[in-house]
Amino acid sequence: MCYGTRVTSTAKEVEKFYNVSKLMGKTPIEGELTYNHANGWAHPLLWIIPQESSSHITPSMWGIMPQDRNGADFKTYYKEAARYGAGLNARSEKLFDHFIYRFSAMSKRCIIPVNGFYEPHTAPKKFKIPFYFERKDKSIISLAGLYTTTKDGYNTFTILTKAATPLFKKIHNTKNRRPIILKDEDVKAWLNNDLNEEEIRNAMEDDMEDVAIKAHPISKDLYNPKVDSNREDIIEEVQYEELEIEY
Repeated sequence: MCYGTRVTSTAKEVEKFYNVSKLMGKTPIEGELTYNHANGWAHPLLWIIPQESSSHITPSMWGIMPQDRNGADFKTYYKEAARYGAGLNARSEKLFDHFIYRFSAMSKRCIIPVNGFYEPHTAPKKFKIPFYFERKDKSIISLAGLYTTTKDGYNTFTILTKAATPLFKKIHNTKNRRPIILKDEDVKAWLNNDLNEEEIRNAMEDDMEDVAIKAHPISKDLYNPKVDSNREDIIEEVQYEELEIEY
């Protein structure tokens, strides 16, 4: 599952890439919302492009909340929801029947712009090795997601996932999942209000091919709570004797 992302493009760079402008909602922000390691469990604010205002980016908290909850009470909600993944990821297979997702499936889809993301590989003897994924051309990645607007006006989002394709099955070999990565030409279509259920399913299934993506192992500091992993060199490649796969 995708619980960590890298967002190093500034708001202006994101605006230029998607030809959108910034829209500030009720959620207060500080700085550029850039991270070398945005840890989902810390529920950081990231920019999203929301379906309801698809010509803008707006700040949103990572971890989807029901629309009838108060965003101001997010700490209490996420503590309760931690056992269920705290809303960080949403299984695309449950899109139209889950008690939260089904309210967003038709009218509250979104794009989460990132520069890369992190997934764990389980080596022999359950040795966990973090991998960093990015596009081969270094372009911004458009992750498909859903969002809600809580009753007190806060935006929260989740990243959609699906069954692993071969690259992800080899690396993310315990959960066998991958985030849905939209092709550049499908971004506008994903935010189209006229999509029906079948077209939404097709967009999720026919996403970016593995050939456009590369991955490499990085420092185990990514998973060490005692070490600052939100640093520039966290994506540098590290060699492990325990690693038995080619990447």
